[in-house]
Amino acid sequence: MVSFLNLFRKKRNIVYFMSFDSNVDFIKKLAANKPAKSRLIVYYRDSTEAAATDLAAFGIITRPFKDNISFVLGKVPQLMGARLIFCDNYYAFLGGLFKTPKMKIVQVWHANGAIKKFGWEDPTTDQRSGSDKRRFQAVYDKFDDYIVSSNAMGKVFEQSYHANSDQMRLLGYPRSDAFFDEEAIQASRERIYRTAPELKGKRVILYAPTYRDDGTFKLPVGTSKALTSDPNAIVVIKLHPVVRDREDAVREVRNPQIRFYHQFSTSDLLTVADTLVTDYSSVVFDFSLLKSAKSVIFFMFDLEKYRKDPGIQNDFLDWLPTNPVLNVDDLAERIIADESSDFTEFNHKWNTYNDGNASDRVIKHYLELFNS
Repeated sequence: MVSFLNLFRKKRNIVYFMSFDSNVDFIKKLAANKPAKSRLIVYYRDSTEAAATDLAAFGIITRPFKDNISFVLGKVPQLMGARLIFCDNYYAFLGGLFKTPKMKIVQVWHANGAIKKFGWEDPTTDQRSGSDKRRFQAVYDKFDDYIVSSNAMGKVFEQSYHANSDQMRLLGYPRSDAFFDEEAIQASRERIYRTAPELKGKRVILYAPTYRDDGTFKLPVGTSKALTSDPNAIVVIKLHPVVRDREDAVREVRNPQIRFYHQFSTSDLLTVADTLVTDYSSVVFDFSLLKSAKSVIFFMFDLEKYRKDPGIQNDFLDWLPTNPVLNVDDLAERIIADESSDFTEFNHKWNTYNDGNASDRVIKHYLELFNS
């Protein structure tokens, strides 16, 4: 057994578990800077296959991944050679992973901030069995570090995962660098305008709500009419893939102001949006970083229900850049008013260490540890 473990340790692998495609640039930069005798392996979920194909074309080893017993039995032993493991989400298999003495597991997460609750803060967690709770905490306990962009997000992890403050690394989120790269932003705009020239020179309202875990997401009657209250604007709707089938109800309205562009990611569409209409989604933490971001509207029509499941950060009304609207009439009013939002305090709280250089800081910090 000792010689078997030593064989894996000598490989000095870096492993990245990917369930979101927002850190592709960071992964490429990590691959370009890793030590010569190390390997970077990316395990990806089905939903990020396109991103994995991009990474593979870059020369990075990629492997499909399902967080199930088959992976635990067949692949976890291969992780024994990893000195550094990055995770962008909760992965159940970690609870049963044996950590070697020099292995470090880092939570890089998939958002700059959090409106909705998760982990121990999720109100439904109290209803779970004792064995479920122990299993959850076994996963949380495997994380050595949390990469965060603010003290506020650090506090969220302390409360949600029962982590310690000294585990928080205030380095900024690598995924946020893209919103400071003016050349990349302009290239994104030009790609969109080539496909959708009708957006150029128009007020673009992007409606990007989050999904509901229980599958009950249903737009209130009159939502389409409210979203198109400004006759000079074009409304782009980008629903979460989980609830994309709900687009049908909006399409039936056949309003020429409403458009769908599935070929573009939400991040791409943010670069041409003047107004973001969202709810509990973390997309606002990205949008607020863009120089072109004019206004945000929080359309929280199911606020009281969402407070109960999955829950919302207790102090969210204190730091949202604008007060939420709860019905379609108020949504229409807010869209017509077209008032600018001030993101200064919001960014100070949640994007404190996001400045366009987070990837460099994260790589420098962890490769120094890797080589020690």
